[in-house]
Amino acid sequence: MRVFQRVLILLVLAVAAAPMAGQEQKAAATKAAAAKTQAAKPAETREPGLYMTFQTEKGSITCKLYEKETPVTTSMIVGLAVGKIGGKPFYDGLIFHRVIPEFMIQGGDPQGTGMGSPRFPGFPFKDEFVSTLQFNVPGRLAMANSGPSTNGSQFFITEVPTPFLNNRHTIFGQCGNLDVVKAIARVPRDRNDRPLTPVHMNHVVVERVGPAPADAPEGKPAGKTSAKSPGKAAAKKPS
Repeated sequence: MRVFQRVLILLVLAVAAAPMAGQEQKAAATKAAAAKTQAAKPAETREPGLYMTFQTEKGSITCKLYEKETPVTTSMIVGLAVGKIGGKPFYDGLIFHRVIPEFMIQGGDPQGTGMGSPRFPGFPFKDEFVSTLQFNVPGRLAMANSGPSTNGSQFFITEVPTPFLNNRHTIFGQCGNLDVVKAIARVPRDRNDRPLTPVHMNHVVVERVGPAPADAPEGKPAGKTSAKSPGKAAAKKPS
């Protein structure tokens, strides 16, 4: 009788285990199929071109540069970013010193006040206005200035279309990751729009996707220009 009971228990356990084994096999097969599908997916690609990524406490902002349309601006800013101008990466550690929700974030001032400018040959440099590049979309990467052809190291990224800035500021890139731009624009700030807690460009990365064009910017000074230095930021526009 006891032998019969043991055999019966073993049979019950075997029957109960069979569905479990089947479920495990099915789960393993599903997992393997998912892995195979993932492996078969092509890697995410970007359009060929030159990109600049600003790594901040709020996340990263990646911008494709208009190197063909704005060769002087691109050359100067890339030169600062990678250290070909000045001998070391210029932007690493600088802050976004002016942030305005529903408008833009501004940075790149070595003094962090909005009054600073690089003291290197070739600065300030000329404007490069392009009729096909307008402030008609969010995410424009553009030069701050205090008047015509007073471009230094300061730039801004727009959060919304700002057509009133057309032909006043050189647009030299288009940025994605606008959620990060919005997050930076909405940090607590004082009445001068300066963040109460600094948001840093911890590191700025410049990278090329695809082959470089023959006339690609090399990050060299664009030649001697006027020695006029940027003035104080205007109240309603980046400067």
